[in-house]
Amino acid sequence: MSDSSDETVGYDGPAGGWGSLQGIARIFGKEMDSPAVLETLRRQNKPGGFMCVSCAWGKPAKPHPFEFCENGAKATLWEATSRRCTPDFFAEHSVSELQGWTDHALEQQGRLTHPMRYDRASDRYVPTSWQEAFDAIGAELQALDPWSTIFYTSGRASLETAYLYALFARLYGHNNLPDSSNMCHETTSVELKKVIGSPVGTCVLSDFELCDAIFFFGQNTGSNSPRFLHPLQEAVQRGCRIVTFNPVRERGSIAFRNPQSPTEMLTGKDTPISELYFQVKPGGDLAAIMGLCKHVLEREARQWASEQRHLIDVDFIAQHTQDFDGFRQCVEQTGWEEIERESGLSRADLAAAGDIYCEARNVIGVYGMGVTQHVHGSQTIGMLVNLLMLRGNLGKEGAGISPVRGHSNVQGQRTVGIAEKPELVPLDALKKLFGFDPPTEKGMNTVEACEGIIAGRVKAFIGLGGNFVRAIPERARMEKAWTGMRLTVQIATRLNRSHLVNGEVAYLLPCLGRSEEDMQASGPQTVTMEDSLSCIHGSVGKRKPASEHLLSELAIVAGLAKATLPTNPKVRWDEWTGDYGKVRDLIEATYPDQFADFSKRMFTPGGFYRGNKARERIWATESGKAEFTLPTTLRACGFEDAPGRYRLITLRSNDQFNTTIYGYSDRMRGVEGTRDVLLMNPDEIARAGLETGQVVALVSDAGDGEHREVGGLVVTPFSLPDGCVAAYYPEMNPLIALSHHDQLSKTPASKSVPVRIRAE
Repeated sequence: MSDSSDETVGYDGPAGGWGSLQGIARIFGKEMDSPAVLETLRRQNKPGGFMCVSCAWGKPAKPHPFEFCENGAKATLWEATSRRCTPDFFAEHSVSELQGWTDHALEQQGRLTHPMRYDRASDRYVPTSWQEAFDAIGAELQALDPWSTIFYTSGRASLETAYLYALFARLYGHNNLPDSSNMCHETTSVELKKVIGSPVGTCVLSDFELCDAIFFFGQNTGSNSPRFLHPLQEAVQRGCRIVTFNPVRERGSIAFRNPQSPTEMLTGKDTPISELYFQVKPGGDLAAIMGLCKHVLEREARQWASEQRHLIDVDFIAQHTQDFDGFRQCVEQTGWEEIERESGLSRADLAAAGDIYCEARNVIGVYGMGVTQHVHGSQTIGMLVNLLMLRGNLGKEGAGISPVRGHSNVQGQRTVGIAEKPELVPLDALKKLFGFDPPTEKGMNTVEACEGIIAGRVKAFIGLGGNFVRAIPERARMEKAWTGMRLTVQIATRLNRSHLVNGEVAYLLPCLGRSEEDMQASGPQTVTMEDSLSCIHGSVGKRKPASEHLLSELAIVAGLAKATLPTNPKVRWDEWTGDYGKVRDLIEATYPDQFADFSKRMFTPGGFYRGNKARERIWATESGKAEFTLPTTLRACGFEDAPGRYRLITLRSNDQFNTTIYGYSDRMRGVEGTRDVLLMNPDEIARAGLETGQVVALVSDAGDGEHREVGGLVVTPFSLPDGCVAAYYPEMNPLIALSHHDQLSKTPASKSVPVRIRAE
């Protein structure tokens, strides 16, 4: 089956299959990895092994022989590379020169090997000692107002490191703890907390063995969480029906060939994944789900009138929900014409999907950043909860809501204290454990941190992993403002763009990778992380570190804290660095209801479940019940359509993870050798007076007076809905205004950006 016409680029093969193996082999050769890395891959995502640094999908209790996907293997090969980025490299290249390199070329230099200090006079990084770096950074922090500093973390740091990093920030005196969740799933954390009392999803892996239907919204499983394809394949084979809503026809949601099945590989047998697949408008999921709800309630009315039998779960609604009558009235007052216009789908299509929902006993709603990264993404999540509640599909086995997180421990970091909102953290427990008064003022999230940097209020930035400057909106304005800070510190494994835009004082601190042995005073250490399904896993690295000069992330955080903070007899940085088990004891003492017997349970096959009250139908909301919400709009994109204005979708290729670019092959979309493309459907190309292969620029149409432009994009025909275009993240980030974000969470609205096309 092809998902593209003769006029468009595309990919006719399945997700998985030989293409996946070839993709892994290509990166293996490029990184010049030794055959020993195969043993590392064998241990990946298994009890007693190490947890992948790529996606956060759950790990089964009975793993496959190879429990990694194409992107997970690429992430491990990237970390295990034989390439080294040494002080000699920095002596040869100025920072200004490196700013002209591509993201891919920078990371191709391999693993960082020595702590480095930026020397402004020579415009080069120069080697330094760990103690000098700690002392200098500590002195700088001591001279600053704590509230003028940002402690950012990406999604890869362990629970142990994240806990100590958050403690460091609060002992220092602030709650400025933005993380990568602010850029992707903060909308989930805010809206789910409001409507069901839990900031995370309610499903576990076993639910996918019991569901009758799965509804997907804005989630690209094939590229972003390919191991999810195994339970989806098994679900389809036992009769589960899958319905997908996505502006882009993603191959992982269409067909899958299991690379671990010799029969499938040799016979070319694919498993169709989605029974129905709808190319909804970007931001149109809100209207589409409203249409599903309207169809369900119309069927309910007909069934009750003819049979005196309910289709909806009236007992669940009466006992567990709030404001159903208000929601039903809202649905009744919303016309099908508006639903069709805003979703881009017909009533008949939505009725067909609605019938699948009505005929299933257990339904799971799955979504990704195609839902969260819109101006009204929170309302879309609320609407999905509404749909699930109509038939009691919350808080029971085989059903629930399942946001699919991106980075490997981004959810877990929030669990153990990385939060700018003090009400989410047990401050009383921290006060008792460590003998200090934690700050109670709200800190800055990612958007607010960016606004503070532009305004000159933020004087220091410490980045625990990630590529912040590349990942955020407003790149041009941000890079210009970034150099106005006094201090910038980046903790990383490989060189990236963020390391080349520096404050007056700047340090680049290299850390161990997760697959590498972490040897401390008490012996080899274990770290832990949380997956998308709220299960906690232990991780033990075995590989020889890339350099004898590397420190673990936890040791770096402890070293910075020791150099910055006054002595506190209850704060034992050296002791915690020597034995991470003592940090787990602290986590258990701080969160006893979720982490009882933490160290004893961390290697539980499949992880140990930390619990979720909403799964037990205990709703920690203001009303004490799950909340039906009434949308104020059916257009999640947050702006009106206009002649010449397009909704830009930012995409990740299957040859990247977040801002890490492994190569220039987007096999799943038929784009090879470049990332400088503008994807449009052929009819839209013709209406715009453009031609395939023409070079154009995208110009922001935010209407705020700021000029934002990205040029050099080649018009490429691709299957997309009318009125929208697509191009790659992070290259398109300069087009996104900081003000263009979800209204509740301030998550950047990267999946529907108002743009115009200018011919070059």
